[in-house]
Amino acid sequence: MHRPTLADIARAAEVSTATVSHALNGTGRLSESTRRRVRQTATALGYSGAATPRTRTIGVAVTTYRKAWNYTEVAYFSRAVAAATTAAHARGYALTTLPADRVTEDTWHGIAVDGMLVMDSTPGDPMVRALRARGIPLVFDGAPGDPHPTDRWVDNDHVATTHEVLDHLTAAGARRIALQSGSGGEHYARVVTETYEAWCARRSLPPLVVPFDEYDDEGHAFDEVLGRIDAVHAVYDPGGRQLLAVAARHGLRVPDDLLLVCASEDPGYAETEPPVTTVTLDPERTARTAVSLLVDLIEGGQAEAPGQVLVPAGLRPRASSRRRVMY
Repeated sequence: MHRPTLADIARAAEVSTATVSHALNGTGRLSESTRRRVRQTATALGYSGAATPRTRTIGVAVTTYRKAWNYTEVAYFSRAVAAATTAAHARGYALTTLPADRVTEDTWHGIAVDGMLVMDSTPGDPMVRALRARGIPLVFDGAPGDPHPTDRWVDNDHVATTHEVLDHLTAAGARRIALQSGSGGEHYARVVTETYEAWCARRSLPPLVVPFDEYDDEGHAFDEVLGRIDAVHAVYDPGGRQLLAVAARHGLRVPDDLLLVCASEDPGYAETEPPVTTVTLDPERTARTAVSLLVDLIEGGQAEAPGQVLVPAGLRPRASSRRRVMY
């Protein structure tokens, strides 16, 4: 297989090989549009360049949404990043946390890291494409959107966990369970939603998926469905508080009128009224495992067993999913 050269990139981008060299190395006096065009051409051709110098640094980024947002304010990511930092330091590496909105930029062509931990990568991820072109070792938290045969990723068994939640709610008396889930290309939300819909189909129950809106603090997305449901499984951290808010607005009681389970790492759910049953995805263990895999890949040059490494999730039952016994 022909490996693209600087000359190949120069011909495709219609520039000189010197311009290509300057663009890829961040040197020279080039316009940003030229530098960007050359780098994009290099990525499209699959150019990997020379081996990246050892920096004793690994990067971490969340690439689910190609916009500016502070993922470290979300309990799952903040705990994962903290654990990843500790694990990296234990192996003699620094860890740098990269802004989410850089995904659509071309900085990935020159970032100095020995490897990258990519969290929640979706199909068509431009950052992953650029890093692959440079030959940067990658390990994923969650299944990669565009997996390669040699990829490694760490994830939970979302199928088994979703079944556990739905069976838990059913055992508590629920008969009409709604799912609050995302609608994008994220693997986690897609698998949970597909599992929920299949679970409903096997029981001849109509599925009801309520779209998640991170800015819907009062839970207005539930307003039109409250009369048709008696339980909710919320797959994102804010969902539990959104459901408590909409129940309060409609004079409904949790858990007597509505049962609730929320996937969250926020310890504050133990202090809400009522305390909310949560699902933990164990971000610390996930991050430690991913960093260990990544450092082994950096230092060993290859992954011994490509594919998925599972970390168990856990259900933490609290009052929100236990109906009170009336005497």
